[in-house]
Amino acid sequence: MSAPESLADVRSRIDDLDTHLVTLLAQRQRLVEAAAGFKRDEHAVRAPDRVERVIATVRAKATTAGLDPAVAEAVWRSMITAFIELELARHRQAAEQ
Repeated sequence: MSAPESLADVRSRIDDLDTHLVTLLAQRQRLVEAAAGFKRDEHAVRAPDRVERVIATVRAKATTAGLDPAVAEAVWRSMITAFIELELARHRQAAEQ
């Protein structure tokens, strides 16, 4: 990647990355929704042991990629929490039907 030439260039590149991230998050959401069909209760959805394994893996990958592990952990914890809430909402909707 070449060095940005201006603040506008930096912002443009960030906007492009954000577009890619949204696409990837949409793919992750579809997988989370598929996983919800295999889980029978709230504990299975929350899966605290799985969350901690994911966080540990992400921190290691972040270090290798040059991303601050604390930033990676904060982002992933937030994302995981949001997806857990989505999954729980899907379970509630299914139970009401």
